[in-house]
Amino acid sequence: MEHEIEVFASSAEVTAAGASLLARWSRAAAARQGECSIAVSGGHTPLAMFAALAEKDVPWDQVTLFQVDERIAPAGDADRNLTHLRSALQGVVVTVVPMPVEAPDLESAALRYEQELPHRLDIVHLGIGPDGHTASLVPDDPVLQVTDRRVALTETAYQGRRRMTLTYPALARASQLLWIVTGQDKREALARMLKGDRDIPAGRVQGERSLVLADRAAVGSSGSRLAGALR
Repeated sequence: MEHEIEVFASSAEVTAAGASLLARWSRAAAARQGECSIAVSGGHTPLAMFAALAEKDVPWDQVTLFQVDERIAPAGDADRNLTHLRSALQGVVVTVVPMPVEAPDLESAALRYEQELPHRLDIVHLGIGPDGHTASLVPDDPVLQVTDRRVALTETAYQGRRRMTLTYPALARASQLLWIVTGQDKREALARMLKGDRDIPAGRVQGERSLVLADRAAVGSSGSRLAGALR
């Protein structure tokens, strides 16, 4: 798929731009259809973005937050994306629909979460790892082959935890994908994704519209050329 990309000097500028976009897009969706659904990923830079978003003009009573992925871990665990998301949005009253990773039957829980998703998510926030993973669509796991479900489980532990994740079909239904990519360690993976390299999980993502916000460290000296070529 084609990605639009905007390159910023620093991760702080990426954070600020992402928060402003999410606020604007959520207001537009709420005005257009009375509600806005956003699926969010974890990560240090995105958490700063959501903390900044908490200070923006957002119609929180019309927003529902879903999770892109979550680690199989107890409630309140430091490994949980939800733990950090709630901390970042402290003071904000918003509906959050957590992935039910504490359920004894995780397969059934994944099916239930799929049923809670809207047919089409308005916005899906994604990141990319140095190994090219996005969401918890991780290299070499059978979850990459799931085409008949919108929520699935990784079969093996990744960085010490199994995961529940949105699948490619769920991402493909999103009206807008927003990628937040910062840091030199993401440079190779980002370049491969932008070229549509299907050998990495992020390179297989499809969607209606895709915007990448990246810092200079993540794109290197090719940043200006990439921005021009992919707009």
